[in-house]
Amino acid sequence: MARPDGRRPDQLRPVTLTRGWSTHPEGSVLVEFGATRVLCTASVTEGVPRWRKGSGLGWVTAEYAMLPRATNTRSDRESVRGKIGGRTHEISRLIGRSLRACVDLKALGENSVVLDCDVLQADGGTRTAAITGAYVALYDAVTWLAERKSLTGRVEKVMHRSVGAVSVGVIGGEPMIDLCYAEDVTAEVDMNVVCTGTGDFVEVQGTGEAGVFARDQLDALLDLGVAGCLELADAQRKALNL
Repeated sequence: MARPDGRRPDQLRPVTLTRGWSTHPEGSVLVEFGATRVLCTASVTEGVPRWRKGSGLGWVTAEYAMLPRATNTRSDRESVRGKIGGRTHEISRLIGRSLRACVDLKALGENSVVLDCDVLQADGGTRTAAITGAYVALYDAVTWLAERKSLTGRVEKVMHRSVGAVSVGVIGGEPMIDLCYAEDVTAEVDMNVVCTGTGDFVEVQGTGEAGVFARDQLDALLDLGVAGCLELADAQRKALNL
């Protein structure tokens, strides 16, 4: 089945990670998966949430949002509506969980890092792009802490694994990776795969949008997801000059 942009079923869109895109945060990255663009910033603050005080552990959390005209039609800002949507909460928690899997929270001390992931332009895969870019922003924020002697251990030990994410799905009976919006809305199966740089799973979200899916389809999708995450890990390493 031909894809809108002519890619192979196992081919990622062009991926770009631009560090230092924003001046003020301790870490910032503009991540691009094709036409999807997400600005990820990492802000360091002293102290941790009240329920974590005295534990000696740091904290990493995330917030996700879309600009009103990130999509084909304008949507109201959730701040104007006065209510954060369920999808926004879900994605924010996913990003936070994913990033906590890659950092030694004890080494942070009682410091917090908030990752703000703002979708500037959406063409499918916004949450997976956010996770992939937020890892790089978090790495730079942890480096900032190390430079100020606020970190226990070397950066490469504190950030003890990388984390990236990619979407996969079944379209016309064929497994495909990194779905753009036109593919995502027609997919029979839609899945997001979050992996470490060595191919271990952090989280898998999948559903049969237009029916059910068989075990061999699941295996094929997971294989695609792992391969894609390994490519993304290489892109992250190059962006960070590791």
